[in-house]
Amino acid sequence: MINNQDAVRLIDSKRDGSLIVPTMNANNVNFGLPTVTSDQKYDLPVSGAMGKASSLGLGLALAQPDKKVFVLDGDGSLLMNLGTLVTLANKAPANLYHFLFNNGVYAVTGGQPIPGSSQTDWEEMAKAAGYAAVFSFDNLEDLATGIDEVLAAEGPVFVHLAVEPEIENTPVQFRTRPSRTVQQAFREMPEALGVR
Repeated sequence: MINNQDAVRLIDSKRDGSLIVPTMNANNVNFGLPTVTSDQKYDLPVSGAMGKASSLGLGLALAQPDKKVFVLDGDGSLLMNLGTLVTLANKAPANLYHFLFNNGVYAVTGGQPIPGSSQTDWEEMAKAAGYAAVFSFDNLEDLATGIDEVLAAEGPVFVHLAVEPEIENTPVQFRTRPSRTVQQAFREMPEALGVR
């Protein structure tokens, strides 16, 4: 299994101006994008909208066809919005890369198990939905050697990552907050993209 922060760090290192829409674990201050981002102005975190990162990423990909969009999704989040797989495949944005961080638990709410996680085949679901390319990685070495192939593929691309569960048990009011809020990111993104 892949360490969550190692996966996020590797993806961020390959962004080259891409927009990143992280949610849940991928956006956790302790082991997600806020600690490793190399271009915060192009990050659009949506932790408070569980299940909606892929939908927001789709909108960005359609609105900004010349920029790659990386959605860093969680298995629990995607389970809450399964219809997005078909919607993404149907709209077929060539610039969208949907990374699924599969740890089998709701990690930021205490580690409750994801229903059906041991039977769910995410890659087959993405293929059946019609994604243009599907990849799967369960160790960092293979991800590091395969990431360039992933990013060279025409989207929508689905990337299944088997990640180690890292449970956030700190009560919400005592958690370390990111330096940049979701509201700030939404206000700043149009300027970063040169949109008026």
